[in-house]
Amino acid sequence: MRVLSGIQPTGPFHWGNYFGAIRQYIELQHTATESYYFIANLHALNTVRDQELLKQYTLDGATDLLALGLNPEKAVLFVQSDVPEVSELCWLLMTGTPMGLLERCVSYKDKIAKGLKADAGLFAYPVLQAADILAYDADIVPVGEDQLQHIEVCRDIAGSFNHHFGETFVMPKGKVLDQSAKVPGLDGEKMSKSYNNTLAVFDEEKKQRKQIMRIQTDSRPMEDPKDPEGDVLMDLYKLVATDEQVAEMSETYRKGGFGYGEVKKALANAAQEYWAEVRERREEFAAKPELVREILAAGAEKARAKAGDTLKRAQEACGVKGW
Repeated sequence: MRVLSGIQPTGPFHWGNYFGAIRQYIELQHTATESYYFIANLHALNTVRDQELLKQYTLDGATDLLALGLNPEKAVLFVQSDVPEVSELCWLLMTGTPMGLLERCVSYKDKIAKGLKADAGLFAYPVLQAADILAYDADIVPVGEDQLQHIEVCRDIAGSFNHHFGETFVMPKGKVLDQSAKVPGLDGEKMSKSYNNTLAVFDEEKKQRKQIMRIQTDSRPMEDPKDPEGDVLMDLYKLVATDEQVAEMSETYRKGGFGYGEVKKALANAAQEYWAEVRERREEFAAKPELVREILAAGAEKARAKAGDTLKRAQEACGVKGW
């Protein structure tokens, strides 16, 4: 089983990124035959238009993944733009991709529906994503439910190419990530950079504690018993606290006679303990940026070898090579 996943470097990773996706990506490296993980900086160009910021986000993204447990001895970690074969493969796929297929993609439709400007990069985003997947003969692509459509688009594009030019690409399957652990933001909505309601994984303790103390709560009297299910603070607490701590806090909710300030302090304490080891590990990697770059360069070399084989196969299949 060959697994592939990419993550855009558009800012610091937050709790939603980690618990909703990254943790599961990293777990898959232990069971997959091969794993490819890349920093999707070409995709990020659709939103990050500052040269220095994109470079920093790219390095930070790799540093974060290493700190969170991605093992370069088990998985190939690289930067998307360091594998130009993918961009060339993207063009081969573009030539046979119907406009209507891309016009139906949610990411494009949503932006148009909101009256926002959409550029060609956003429109063709699913084709580059297909090239990312197909270049490495990926069997499994872990995604959230909102990304399943892009896997289906990838399969449509690959299927069309295979139909016209013979069996060339492996048909990938999407693995829907377990998102049963709800990750609400500071305002109770889904945690997202777009909503500016995130808790960053690697924020220093004092800053994160202040953010937690500002989380919005309801105005029920202290003495009232409260349902722990669906409560913002409890949903976050469940992610970083031990089972025993969660059970005790749930009982406190049901009994009543407490203030939300107590829960916020408990959440901040549990978060500090939960993230302590990975934050320490990140400091070690951040102090050695050249080591991170060496890991990325070694990963890119492996990724290019694989993508190069796939590109050559596709070029010969459609007739632009081997004539």
